[in-house]
Amino acid sequence: MSLFFTHSLRPFFTILICCLLFSKGQGQALNKGLSTKSEWVHVDARGKLKYKTLPSGDQIMDFSYAGYRGGGVSIPSPEVKIILKPLPGDNTESIQHAINKVSEMKLINGFRGTVLLEPGTYNCEQQIVIKTSGVVLRGSGAVENGSIINLTGKPHVAVSVRGDVRIKTTAISSTFAEVYVPSGAMSFNLNKVDGFKVGDTIRIAKPVTDAWVALMQMDGLVRDGKKQIWMNGEITTDRVITHIKKNSITVDVPLTDNYDLKYLNPIGVQVTKINTSGMLYQIGIENFRIISPAQSVTINEGSNKAFTMSGVTDAWAKNIDVFNTVISVSITGKRITIENLNIMHNLPTIGAAKPADLNGSGQQILFNKCTIKGDNLFFFGTGAKVTGPVVLLNCIFRGNGWIQPHQRWATGLLVDNCEVPDGGIDFMNRGIMGSGHGWTIGWAVAWNSSAKSFLNQQPPGAANWVIGGKGEKQKRAIPFESKPDLQEGIYDSYLQQVTPQSLYLTQLSERLGSKAVKNIGY
Repeated sequence: MSLFFTHSLRPFFTILICCLLFSKGQGQALNKGLSTKSEWVHVDARGKLKYKTLPSGDQIMDFSYAGYRGGGVSIPSPEVKIILKPLPGDNTESIQHAINKVSEMKLINGFRGTVLLEPGTYNCEQQIVIKTSGVVLRGSGAVENGSIINLTGKPHVAVSVRGDVRIKTTAISSTFAEVYVPSGAMSFNLNKVDGFKVGDTIRIAKPVTDAWVALMQMDGLVRDGKKQIWMNGEITTDRVITHIKKNSITVDVPLTDNYDLKYLNPIGVQVTKINTSGMLYQIGIENFRIISPAQSVTINEGSNKAFTMSGVTDAWAKNIDVFNTVISVSITGKRITIENLNIMHNLPTIGAAKPADLNGSGQQILFNKCTIKGDNLFFFGTGAKVTGPVVLLNCIFRGNGWIQPHQRWATGLLVDNCEVPDGGIDFMNRGIMGSGHGWTIGWAVAWNSSAKSFLNQQPPGAANWVIGGKGEKQKRAIPFESKPDLQEGIYDSYLQQVTPQSLYLTQLSERLGSKAVKNIGY
């Protein structure tokens, strides 16, 4: 049976899913039939979100800053400058030449223009690269008779968006003055603010000290008689200063982690003004299919991939159907929306080490209305030292797979109204797996989501929440040990959904108004 025949009903099911998601996002957002309130976040009598804090002051963060241009902004439709038709043989050079021509055009309101692929099949033996700001690659639809990028030749990435980012630190620096800065905070005190000004980009560096590693109980990882190093160096996250008052700094996005000087001295938390060059801006890919031959491979073998985005801010990928790629999508940029991405696998990958179809390892990333169907994979994972926020909103993942942040301390993940009926949602300690992945995630929230199973574990000095979740609770020891079971994370209103239906959409509406919610299709 051909791939096209197999998916000939795809447009019908796409419409059906979209209708269901629309109903879910619109109708349920009105909180009809939902009476249970979370003690951790709920709408108070004044119609405002009220947050419960931990004794240390930490709270569930405002995740609404995730997405294109920081959330709540409509994805634009820049003017078409070049139109292409499919050619016999390899189309890589033709498409790349058109992108390069548009890349030379003048920026107008942030964009140079769009390359439009007319309907048809574009065989591509090599990756298509976008490395200039303001360029959009658009197809004529992700349907069977739309625009199809057909991956031929040796395994490669279909589309790569990549900037050559260079960070230069300045002499303007300070350190946290407070003994404890909680997760979710937007303001903090510095020992001095000399030289800092509103609009500066700052890098906040949390040192990976022996004391903090010991607190996290990650100092005793041993595999095959060899000590495993969970992490070293520092964990950095970048913010923009929006206000300065005396020695208090306010930043543009909440902090996704806490900073406890009891475990971070004598180095302390460094705050340094940085200058960035080589970052790309305003780039989009949309409205086409990516097709690979079915691949039954291990993660270490060469495989076709769908697209990557790195070194880019304010970008998007939307309305893209992907067939049979492995480790399909990698996003390590900032303020990016991935919307209506549908990935389908005809064959499972091989081996105990599983690939991640979605790698969300950037900052302010929104995966909105995405679907995956496949087996023996991680639907979503994160890399090391990821500082988010990252949001999965109204996503449906079917098959033997997991939403599972993957290694070495990511923070600030929201899984909002997602469904994993055949697999799991895991906020966990992976121990010595993968040469010492250890604690994978802190300050994560699963909100009104359902799964076959939940594994929600509580990192020392941090928290993870499952609120309004439906699925089997699991308890486990650290991998390769039989006992004791690790402490459970926080469960609230288990098996009963809560109001508001969507945490992300409600936070977005409160921060920017109802128009921002409409701007992203709800």
